[in-house]
This record gives sequence, C-alpha cells and structure tokens, in this order.
Amino acid sequence: MTFDYELVGKIGSMALIDREDGIIDYTRVARISRELRPGYIWVSSGATEIGRLDFLQRTGKELTGEHAKTDYAAQGQAILMQTYRQFIDPAYSVRQVLVEHHHFNDEQKSEHLKGLLLRCREQSAIPIVNYNDAVSSEENRRMEILALSDGHRRVFECVDNDETASRIACLVHAKNLVIFTSVDGIYFDPDDRATLVKRISGKDAYELVNAIEEYKKCCVGASRAGANGARAKLEYVKDAAAQGTTVYIANAKYTLSAVLSGDAPCTKIGIGLTK
Repeated sequence: MTFDYELVGKIGSMALIDREDGIIDYTRVARISRELRPGYIWVSSGATEIGRLDFLQRTGKELTGEHAKTDYAAQGQAILMQTYRQFIDPAYSVRQVLVEHHHFNDEQKSEHLKGLLLRCREQSAIPIVNYNDAVSSEENRRMEILALSDGHRRVFECVDNDETASRIACLVHAKNLVIFTSVDGIYFDPDDRATLVKRISGKDAYELVNAIEEYKKCCVGASRAGANGARAKLEYVKDAAAQGTTVYIANAKYTLSAVLSGDAPCTKIGIGLTK
C-alpha cells in the first residue's frame, strides 16, 4: 500500500501543560519536537490554555465574557509556534496551518489544504496544525454545521483536534496516526489500568470497523470537562483505520519512536494486525 505521509500525530492540551507550575511542559515539547521531521504532520492543541496561562501570569487576572476563548487562543498561538520552532531541527522549516470545519466539508478547500501539506513534505517543512479558535465564532460555526447537515450529508466539525488529526490522516493517506493523550490507551475498564486494550484489528476494513464499534461500548468518561473521551477518539479514527492507516492511542509521556516500535504500551488499531 502506498502512503503520501509517514505520520500524522496529535497532542492534547492536558498532555501539553505542566499543571503544577502552570506553564507549557517544555521538556515534553522539546522531546516531541526533536522527533519531528519532513513526512510528519503535527496537530497540536493547547493554544487557548497556553494563552490563558500567559495572560494570567502577565496581568494577575483572567479574562471574562464570551470572547475570552478567542482572545486566549490568539495570544497562545504565537507562544505555541515559538516553542515548537525553538526545539525542531533548524534544518527544517516550520509552517503553522490553522484550519476550520469548512476545510474538511468543502471539496475545493480540502484539495487546497492537501496540496499545502504535500508541498510541506517535498520542501522539508513540518506543518504544525491547530483549529483556528482565534477567528471561529461558536454560534456561526453551529449554524454552518447545521446548514451542512440539512443536506443529509456527513459533516466534520473538527473542533476536537482528535477529529482534525484523523481527517488530515485521511486527506493525505498517512501510514501512521498517533493520538497522544494522558493515559496509555483504551481500557476495558477505565478504572483498571491492567485492562489496557493492546490491539484492535480485523481482516478487512469492514471487520475492523465492527471491532471498533464493539470497543466503543467499553468507553466512558473523559480526561477533563468538555473533552469527548475515548469513545469519541475511536469514532474519529475509524475512517483513517479503515483506509489502511495504523492508529496508535498512547500516553504523551512516551516518545514517538517508542510508540511506533512497540516499546511503549498503547492501543494499536489497524487492518490485519498480528502484534
């Protein structure tokens, strides 16, 4: 099977922030950044929370009102990109790519985005992708999503970067999709870490999708208020896995190389997996 990209990876806000000190976990970002290279696309949450923490540290107070998330995201994006640029190999270019739902629901915009990402690979550049919260009005977005749904078509919202990463993996036909989170993967019993699901597989796409649906029944809860949790992750990665992408849901405390080599515990999802 031919793939256009080697890897699409994603890290969530909870895994990117040092909660004890209220700052970016620079050690984690540095470790991840040093593994990124052309042929990798990195989807990074965290701009809104990083912007909030930065504003709080500079002013001693937090923003209030309906536009606080927008303002925090605009402030945090600059810091997030500066941090990745600091640690990524200086031989490689770094390009910020901010997306919204319409980039995945409009064929022309999807093709434009795909072209940009493919050029990054050819030009030794690493795309750092995030949802464009700074200019996205939640009310307008909901109206647009509703309008698209009225056409009885499948609609991608992509506010959750797990979905964004999965849609990008489908768009560029990635060999691997790594979803970094704050736990080691999917569990039969979320309260029992001994019940980690190490592999979800099927002999073909149809059988794999059915297996994913069965494991979704085990998933309850989320790592933080407002997060969609393990059930949503499995739903989001379903299309990518069905097209032949191997999916890893893993703890962000491990390196990418350890996850891909099987040296780190994780949940691995794909067609015809034997180990």
